[in-house]
Amino acid sequence: METINLIRDNAKKAKAKIVLPEGEEARVIKAAAFISKEKIADLIVLGDEKKTRDSLLSQGADMEKIEVIEIKTSPLLEKYISIFYELRKHKNITPQQAREAILSNSLFFGALLVREHLADGFVAGSVNTTSDVARSALWCLGLDRNMPTMSSSFVMIMPDKSFGEKGVLVFADCGIVPEPSQKQLANIAIASSDLMTAIFDVAPRVAMLSFSTKGSAKVPETEKITAAVEIVKKARPDILIDGELQADAALIPEVAGIKAPGSPIEGKANVLIFPSLEAGNISYKLTQRLAKARALGPLLQGLLYPCSDLSRGCSWEDIVDIVALTVLRHASKKGK
Repeated sequence: METINLIRDNAKKAKAKIVLPEGEEARVIKAAAFISKEKIADLIVLGDEKKTRDSLLSQGADMEKIEVIEIKTSPLLEKYISIFYELRKHKNITPQQAREAILSNSLFFGALLVREHLADGFVAGSVNTTSDVARSALWCLGLDRNMPTMSSSFVMIMPDKSFGEKGVLVFADCGIVPEPSQKQLANIAIASSDLMTAIFDVAPRVAMLSFSTKGSAKVPETEKITAAVEIVKKARPDILIDGELQADAALIPEVAGIKAPGSPIEGKANVLIFPSLEAGNISYKLTQRLAKARALGPLLQGLLYPCSDLSRGCSWEDIVDIVALTVLRHASKKGK
């Protein structure tokens, strides 16, 4: 719990307002009540006003820290329908379709609260799929033109503190881009590095992973990875990065000394970039189950504002901690 307590304590100091669009879900209610009592963040919870408020009070929530918004009765409704229409009219939607979208999908309303600066980030996915959460973020928040690749990362908290940053690693991409190009891989690496710094205030040590280490296999797949490494080095010389590396050469100094002598990360990577979504998703789930790691995410990257997804199998504690991570990401952006 040491790392979790650090994340929560830092979020309390940072102060931010986060939207929870799935406000009628029992785990969200329990998490929101805990967050309010612990003062981890201020919250906007979307849902039926009476039902949601009663549920929060039954969990002992501090209602001074929570605003409940019922979309269909909100004074913001017409404005947000108009904004959504303007954002999507290039896709030939009608004003009526915009109205139906806002009223039927709380994710859009939640994302627009962030876009309009009434909140600092949103967290959803306990009910909705990753693709639904990602779509609402992409349509309503927009891509960061300095980092125009939407991707996702997981914060992996390991019981074995010898790996990563005292047991903490960032895995990416594990949820969005199936077969990233070399440019997309570079963008994913940069965004994930910045996330490690934003959350833990440590220097990232980035390994671009492969089945090959330093040319032990010379195929288009490995050449794409080495090209991505060079793109990162040119764009962000402040980031310590190496690749292509096998996982053991990235994580174990003794193996790095044999397979990758002279590697700048010396087998001490704390950010792992996978060559494909398939590899990343399989790896985080195996690590979560076999190593009994906490997997927090997917945290969506490459957007103008912080947004975090949840597994539909998440616990209420996962929601608490991903809200805290979203607060820290906002604080980092605000500080730039």
